[in-house]
Amino acid sequence: MNIEKIEKSGAICAVVRSDEIVITDSQSALDLLMTAKYDIRTENIVIDKKLIKEDFFILSSGLAGEILQKYINYGGRIAIYGDYSRYTSKPLHDFIYESNKGHDVFFIATEDEAVECLCR
Repeated sequence: MNIEKIEKSGAICAVVRSDEIVITDSQSALDLLMTAKYDIRTENIVIDKKLIKEDFFILSSGLAGEILQKYINYGGRIAIYGDYSRYTSKPLHDFIYESNKGHDVFFIATEDEAVECLCR
């Protein structure tokens, strides 16, 4: 795993890059946030959805809620980018829609858009 520091409009984002899944459970998600906080000095995480265990996108698994609650509790913000068109779950689409109206969790199409969301 590699974390790239991107500064834009006075904000800093930690862009996660890896050849394997990085977030598999709430502890790995929290470890990623703490690494970004201490190594990059930011709470803003930008990550490709391919680097997150697929269970995250099955809301009934509870993984998304558990991970995102930890991020909120620790002051973290996350923008997950990728193609969501293959998901047919109405609850997931509703969750994505509502998340994108907030300030802490975003589901975006591209890495550049993800950085923009967290650097406003």
